[in-house]
Amino acid sequence: MGSTDADTAAAVGRKPAVLMICGDYMEDYEVIVPFQALQALGVRVDCVSPNKYSGDKCLTAVHDYMGYELYTELPGHSFTLNGNFTDVIPESYDALIIPGGRFTELLSIDDKVLDVVTKFAETGKPIATTCHSQLILVSAGIMKGKKCTGFPSLKPVIKLAGGFWLEPEPMTSCALDGNIISAIGWPAHADYLSILLRLMGAKVSGNQNKAVLFLCGDYVEDYEINVPFQALGGLGCRVDAVSPTKKKGGKCVTAIHDPEGAQVCSEKQGHNFILNANFSDVRVEDYDCLVIPGGRSPEFLVMDDEVVSLVKEFGEKNKVVSGIGNGKWLLAAAGLLGGKNCASGYSMKAIVKVAGGKLVESAEAVAHEKLLTATGWPALPTFISELINLLGISVVF
Repeated sequence: MGSTDADTAAAVGRKPAVLMICGDYMEDYEVIVPFQALQALGVRVDCVSPNKYSGDKCLTAVHDYMGYELYTELPGHSFTLNGNFTDVIPESYDALIIPGGRFTELLSIDDKVLDVVTKFAETGKPIATTCHSQLILVSAGIMKGKKCTGFPSLKPVIKLAGGFWLEPEPMTSCALDGNIISAIGWPAHADYLSILLRLMGAKVSGNQNKAVLFLCGDYVEDYEINVPFQALGGLGCRVDAVSPTKKKGGKCVTAIHDPEGAQVCSEKQGHNFILNANFSDVRVEDYDCLVIPGGRSPEFLVMDDEVVSLVKEFGEKNKVVSGIGNGKWLLAAAGLLGGKNCASGYSMKAIVKVAGGKLVESAEAVAHEKLLTATGWPALPTFISELINLLGISVVF
């Protein structure tokens, strides 16, 4: 690889920056996970789309297998762009991210997009692709001789372009050839983030043997379970997710909550989240931290005395305990909010108050001793940043 802007950023002390090229019906996770995870680590992420401007929205899509031969596409969140495509100067960025989704078909014939991609390739800067966005690299003519993976339907396309196809096994892993990161899609985000951070020159410390437990159930908030789960995995933590009524390998359906103009957020079905541990095997002493995402699952979990006792034990053993959005419902039931400063959205304010918590109205996320609370998924960059600080993890570029 040639010299990169990661070197330049270190030399001049500027904030590392990543460009993300977006479009309508991009995969929901594949835009939000790198967007929020990188922001949490101090990286500026500029999200642009041809023919749209800063403040415009892109519709996203949820892609997951729902029992049919091909993945189902469901409506996801609306994603707000924060930059203008016409203002893009490739030399000012350290990496390029292109999420997957059907918008890649449209952008694969956009000469201006292809010109930006080509400039990143020529300078050897990291280019991260998922699912179907490898199609844009094919169209830009930069796949010849490159090893690549992606959604399996792209296999003949990669081969026709002169590339070498790698089977996406396991589906949680990425392929890396020079500066090109490729993955089957969002299940590989932890590995994807780990590789991208390394290519950008990040040094991660304090992550040795750190273990985090996620507690969830059906209709857990889509972003609030997956974004911190993947971000912490990308930093080298062991992350386990359990649910009291399901076994390892079981699925929790998630819920998408998005403000769409009504008095309260709308709710739509999101991705399926796959559990990777058994609730019955959990021992508090094996973990450094507990994360309770929001959504509607805490309303179910709070009715389980064994779950509430587990949360209380994390607090009693002086572990880091955190709740996002409605996850504070369980913190209240376990008696962990009394006298503590808390961040809360409207849905939990009454519960925080009756549990003896002190609302910090202006804060997205608040750490009080070893308790961390956040208002909801828009606060995830701040939440993740605060959480890794409490865990003693440092990321330096």
